[in-house]
Amino acid sequence: MELSITAELNRRELRTDVIERYLDALGLTGVARAALVARMRARAQDGADAPALFVALHAAIADEDADSGNPSHASVVARVALAGEPHVLPDPPAKGRLPAAPPLARTSMAPLHWLRSWRARWRRSRDERRFVPDSPVERQDWRRVGLLRRTLLLTLIIGQTYIATDLMQAILPYHGRQPLEIPILILFAILFGWISAGFWTALAGYLLLGNGGDRWAISATASDEAPIPPDARTAIIMPIANEDVAGVFARVRATFESVVRTGCAERFDFFVLSDSANPDTRVAEVNAWFELCREIGFGHIFYRWRPNRIKRKSGNVADFCRRWGRRYRYMIVLDADSVMTGACITRLVQIAEANPDVGILQTAPKATGRDTLYGRAQQFATRVYGPLFTAGLHFWQLGESHYWGHNAIIRIAPFIRHCSLGRLPGTGNLSGEILSHDFVEAALMRRAGWKVWIVFDLPGSYEEMPPNLIDELKRDYRWCQGNLMNVRLALMKGLHPAHRVVFITGVMAYLSAPLWFLFLALATALLALHTLMVPDYFTEPYQLFPLWPEWRPDWALQLVGATAFLLFVPKVLATLLAMRGHARGYGGPRALWASLLFEMLLSMLLAPIRMLFHTRFVLRALTGLRLTWRSPPRDDAETTWSQATRNHGLQTLIGFVWTAFVAWLNPLFLGWVLPVAGALIVSIPLSVYTSRVALGQRARRAGVFVIPEEIHPPREIRAARRYRRIADPPRTFIDAAFDPYINALMCAMPNSRRHLPDAIRRERALLAQDAVTRGLVALTTEQKARLLGDPWTLSWVHSQLWQSDVAGAYVPIARERPTRTEDNGGIRLPAAA
Repeated sequence: MELSITAELNRRELRTDVIERYLDALGLTGVARAALVARMRARAQDGADAPALFVALHAAIADEDADSGNPSHASVVARVALAGEPHVLPDPPAKGRLPAAPPLARTSMAPLHWLRSWRARWRRSRDERRFVPDSPVERQDWRRVGLLRRTLLLTLIIGQTYIATDLMQAILPYHGRQPLEIPILILFAILFGWISAGFWTALAGYLLLGNGGDRWAISATASDEAPIPPDARTAIIMPIANEDVAGVFARVRATFESVVRTGCAERFDFFVLSDSANPDTRVAEVNAWFELCREIGFGHIFYRWRPNRIKRKSGNVADFCRRWGRRYRYMIVLDADSVMTGACITRLVQIAEANPDVGILQTAPKATGRDTLYGRAQQFATRVYGPLFTAGLHFWQLGESHYWGHNAIIRIAPFIRHCSLGRLPGTGNLSGEILSHDFVEAALMRRAGWKVWIVFDLPGSYEEMPPNLIDELKRDYRWCQGNLMNVRLALMKGLHPAHRVVFITGVMAYLSAPLWFLFLALATALLALHTLMVPDYFTEPYQLFPLWPEWRPDWALQLVGATAFLLFVPKVLATLLAMRGHARGYGGPRALWASLLFEMLLSMLLAPIRMLFHTRFVLRALTGLRLTWRSPPRDDAETTWSQATRNHGLQTLIGFVWTAFVAWLNPLFLGWVLPVAGALIVSIPLSVYTSRVALGQRARRAGVFVIPEEIHPPREIRAARRYRRIADPPRTFIDAAFDPYINALMCAMPNSRRHLPDAIRRERALLAQDAVTRGLVALTTEQKARLLGDPWTLSWVHSQLWQSDVAGAYVPIARERPTRTEDNGGIRLPAAA
């Protein structure tokens, strides 16, 4: 493209201080600045005007001739070298590009043996190729133990549910013989069975942890002193999309430095895989990556921005596997809020090396980092109760466990062969791209014969929780639709029964909400029926004797007490485990029990609110309403009163109407309704006040909801917070157009296209002219993205803007030069200045 501006420059009167302002933006002082000015004067003719001096300046920076139509393009590499001082960059960058990624090692990754249609799946078509597992021979005889444990679990759930349902039948006025009572009994059996499954899982976890662990634990199969072979290279990848940039790279740096302290850093590479569509976020990511590498050295942490953002996170991971999968044996997947210790990471590799039949090892992340009252309560709950339920899941599942999509290690070769995801056929919200990809990938890995284990007893894995109720419900919205989609996969050919159950339990996690709501609605309707209508004493044809309705509130209280026992005893057992030598980490015994009581009260208030939200989520997913998928917030965001009213207003109205209706029917039944309806009535202030950071900090000072990671924060958590606190202000698209260094970084990124067709080049020329004449703020997000992907056009815009009147209003952010001088193993680029 030829973007000649010579004629325009002759017509435009430029301010004589443009060169001085540009040198100020470069941050050059003293001898370096004087030497650059001298070289510029030597290249400029006597009496040269400001445009000619600007061309000579970039020619002096680049130490080569510069195009008068686009002088800043010639100096891109040299400006990158200046940005990297005093540390060194690899020499030379391939074709003028930054070393943002290692050499490609491409491989194919396509979905095989995938779904075709509902009809084909129901028919189990014979033309579908039979799937043959390709994993190594199992090294442990644990499958028989797993079958016995699952049989015991199923027996306990069915037996307990039968007894409770029988009691519920005796409580109902007509003992299940009235038409309205039959669906009530069915719903009660389903919901009680769901509660029973959670109770027995927690009890199994308590017995396992209380006895010092499980002999079948995967962590016991490898020595913590086993060396990692040189060919067992691992990629630690963090897929992100429009996240808090400073927080992301702070956590990456803290994890990287922890790996370095293990002495095995040469076995690991880090990748930040960006799907960010916001141009400002994209510029901030590139600058943050460069600044991080400028301090720790290039060649250890890589950055990739994906222009074609299909299949969300699973597509991002698949894109990495296709590009660099053959370079590594394992990959550890992190979320944007994840931090892992080097000891945890190396231990995962050791366990995977000792078990060649393992495809996925999932850690149990601990929640930390929140200051709001709601976030602190959830941190406490996951820290105290989480280990119990995770150990219980391990007890039942063993080598057919969950994969939660992050803080886990994956064997890349079988993942590439078997875990590529296709699209679900059909139309509507339950078709298309798979959202909850992690459950599906674990099921496909196990279908291929590779094992999936939870390393429930491995410390050093951390994540963050949503800061408030509304943000948690937004996350649940995404998870709800993803789990409902997965029910279509439960009949996939060749799946292990354990993973079919995983799909079903994922659905029940959200489907239980509308079932609970329907149960309460039917119970209220039953009350209205018996209050407003004359009792029916003859419910069956040719009935000789009347059937008198019976109300047994004492039996109902017993059933409610039994249900509460199943819900709350696991929490008490988890607290008893936390008391064993670790109570100081929770503020002491009194603070621990006080936190338990407050958390139980808060969970009782939040349960009805979540019930209505999850009911709405399920209905929206099933009725085909659109879903917006956004990244969750990573900071302590407080809920405003307007947000709470907008989100909880309908719930409050339902609570008032429900309470008034029951009071009108029979005030004696208000005690049964208020625990649910009352929570809905107070949902607005509850959502607002639990989101307050001040209340969370006050609770911490009082010792409530304290966790060990707050009293004695791990080194990696402290480092991540420190790096986040001292991070520079994020750079934006404006900086990419004006700042000499940021502009050079964006022009030197590997995913920028150097050669474009003539039609696209002409379109970019018009876009660049539009950006200069109308202003950068007038550009759309898509137009900004096109400029960021075209180094020639972006550098031309940079030249134009600096030679215009608007350049005087731009104030570049001062760059802090690192003071460290030790060599980082690279080679300095030849600097022109």
